[in-house]
Amino acid sequence: MTEEILVDVNPFETRVALVVDGALREIHIERPAGRSLRGNLYRGSVNRVVAGVQAAFVDIGIGRPGFLHVRDLHGGRAEPGSAPPDISKLVRPGQSLLVQVAKDPLNGKGVRLTTNLALAARTVVLLPFDTHIGVAMRIEDEDERSRLKELVARVRAEVGTPYGYIARTACQSATEDQVRDDVEDLEGLWERVSRRYGEVAGAMDAAGNPKRVADGRLVHEELPVPTRIVRDLAGTDTRLIAVNHADTFHRITDYIKRCLPELSAAVTRYEGKTPLFESRGLEAAIDRALDKRVPLSSGGCLVIEQTEAMTTVDVNSGRFVDSSDLESTAFTTNLEAAREIPGQLRLRNIGGIIVVDFIDMVDEDHRRHVLDALLGAATGDSARFRASGFSELGLVEISRRRTHESLERQLCDSCETCSGRAFAKSPQSACYDVFRALLKCAASGTEGVSEYLVRASQRVVDRLLDEEAPYLAALERDVLRPIRLQVEPGYASDQFDLVPR
Repeated sequence: MTEEILVDVNPFETRVALVVDGALREIHIERPAGRSLRGNLYRGSVNRVVAGVQAAFVDIGIGRPGFLHVRDLHGGRAEPGSAPPDISKLVRPGQSLLVQVAKDPLNGKGVRLTTNLALAARTVVLLPFDTHIGVAMRIEDEDERSRLKELVARVRAEVGTPYGYIARTACQSATEDQVRDDVEDLEGLWERVSRRYGEVAGAMDAAGNPKRVADGRLVHEELPVPTRIVRDLAGTDTRLIAVNHADTFHRITDYIKRCLPELSAAVTRYEGKTPLFESRGLEAAIDRALDKRVPLSSGGCLVIEQTEAMTTVDVNSGRFVDSSDLESTAFTTNLEAAREIPGQLRLRNIGGIIVVDFIDMVDEDHRRHVLDALLGAATGDSARFRASGFSELGLVEISRRRTHESLERQLCDSCETCSGRAFAKSPQSACYDVFRALLKCAASGTEGVSEYLVRASQRVVDRLLDEEAPYLAALERDVLRPIRLQVEPGYASDQFDLVPR
């Protein structure tokens, strides 16, 4: 497996793509109006505490207050067998808190905040309010988990830091010196964060009195998106890191030399005349990732639809029919779909609850193989991925961690024609809406009205003059006024205006 990281920076947009064996696997997009805040630390002020939802709303100086649930509050998790704590006893309005952005704004909601702070380096994550040593859940081998715990514990003892740490997946391929460098860097970073936070809290005026606390202040900002993606994704399989922007190229080069010197030869400045993404066919790949239909090589397809509450994935056999029997057709198509679905979720950055409607299978062995293929295909995904077994209705529920908007929500807007419903009324239904509007208008009084003007799309006007002409003529007799039609080229099929004149 070979990986490439392509960084495309323009004044209006920054994009970072992960390409695995020539295929687009991840796309990260940041625009000036929607910069990611995830990982940033702020000195926030509690606006209000809402006991009914066990949450506090915290002003961090970015406009809309952030959401802090009791579970994301340090010391807010319930002990096994005990009742959950009451958030109103843990925080109060006006209180200052050092908070971290856990999730960017999603679906019109504010940022999700936490006081369980975590500062990330390439190999480890520092937990300043904890003391335990953990290992990333994606590392499943128990021997490896034990080795990494011992490694991090040994380095922590040598450095003399009291904080907790989590070994990241990149720790598996790191040397002890690299882990030690990361631990020392993170300890220095936390000291600077603490000092900056304390300087604000302990500031005094000329008379020696405490100054007003400056809440809503950025205390620490995460790495820029290109450097952060390189930090999190570059590894032993990375063969190329291509950057089209001079300043970004120098920043990434400096980071690679300091933290990943073995990848120094992989970093290159792209100076081709053809735009970087266009030269690798990624623009077309991004457009395909916005289609709801995903063709499968067997002839079947996936239909992926996002809603407010969840995402649904429907598996269709399409034109593929196994010559043996229906069960074999279903198994073959479902197996291919299971291997494709995790990659599509990763590419489209779809998180939350995903419900997959596989083609019905009776054989339990077939169901088990499909589920194993689904989980196996998700092993390269950095987002937490879990899947249930088949339900009685043949559905599989997937939970994938969501930290920012999906690709569709980032690049697309609600359709002006259908108002985001993904469908519009038919011309026939629009004609009947016109008829009802005419009857209502006539019932309210016709004094001073010599005619009714209906402005509508070409398709609606054509239907009123053709299939619906008898009803239109009868309506003219009922309202005792002529009805004139006018085509409006820019109107949608279900849009019309009724003007009494």
